[in-house]
Amino acid sequence: MACTVLPLHAPISSPLRPLPSRSSYLLAPGGVPLVRRGPRVSHHLHLTPPRALPDIAAASAGLRDVLADAVLAYPPTWSSAAATNLAVFVAGSPLLLSGLSASGFAAAYLLGTLTWRAFGAQGYLLVAAYFVLGTAVTKLKIKQKEALGVAEKRGGRRGPGSVIGSSAAGCVCALLSIYNIGGGALAELWILGFVASFCTKLSDTVSSEIGKAYGRTTYLVTTFKVVPRGTEGAVSVEGTLAGIVASMFLAGVGYILGQVNVPQGLVCVLASQIANFGESLIGASLQDKEGFEWLNNDVVNVLNISAGAILAVLMQRLLVSWRS
Repeated sequence: MACTVLPLHAPISSPLRPLPSRSSYLLAPGGVPLVRRGPRVSHHLHLTPPRALPDIAAASAGLRDVLADAVLAYPPTWSSAAATNLAVFVAGSPLLLSGLSASGFAAAYLLGTLTWRAFGAQGYLLVAAYFVLGTAVTKLKIKQKEALGVAEKRGGRRGPGSVIGSSAAGCVCALLSIYNIGGGALAELWILGFVASFCTKLSDTVSSEIGKAYGRTTYLVTTFKVVPRGTEGAVSVEGTLAGIVASMFLAGVGYILGQVNVPQGLVCVLASQIANFGESLIGASLQDKEGFEWLNNDVVNVLNISAGAILAVLMQRLLVSWRS
């Protein structure tokens, strides 16, 4: 049988691969390879340098300087008034929201900004005093008032209608002052009207709320007939006296803040009581009557405080004319 003999030097078609070294395997006891080792990995952590923290102290100091500039700006500007009012509203939001609804809070912010722009810190503090005292008496014996059905809605928290109705005349006086209507000759009268409007409203609020809480006998102002507490146009001795004291108190605040002098403060008190009596007449004669459904509390408030401001301005003009 013929056979082919390969030469010893014939090339091998597939060369043998070299075996990996034993060191590249993990060996079990007895030298049996288990897992092939991978490449060595460096275990050194490459830490990125920490970012620089913001300088909180410097930022706080900068914010404090901005607020200080806004508060001390004289005459106030719209931007300084808005910034100052925003800071006050943020800091005092728990107190403000206890006496205002969310929409009332927004309306009050606009009122505060306008007040600061027109009359600076003095006018702003006057409105703050009005708000604190008015809210306090509104909350007084609130459960009893709710049981009688004569309490303010939303647990005594005022809405935007109440805020606007309570401040409309003051806002008009503020705008007249900002745009210097009538020049320097009338500037003092716009401040007087502003103070008188809030004296009128505070007197009205206090007399009404004290009358609801403590009034023993309530009379209808047109007939002096005894009527239930909370009746529109009704008055009580306790409420009337409290309203006069409240008006005197706020006029005194205006005097301390340098907005009115003593004779002007007395004018504010007198004008507020005349206006409140007129409001009681409107409430007893027209409010809730057929054909006057539009005459709600907010509209009556606007008429009331407008009358108080106008009366104060006219009385002051007459007083100055009489003196001269």
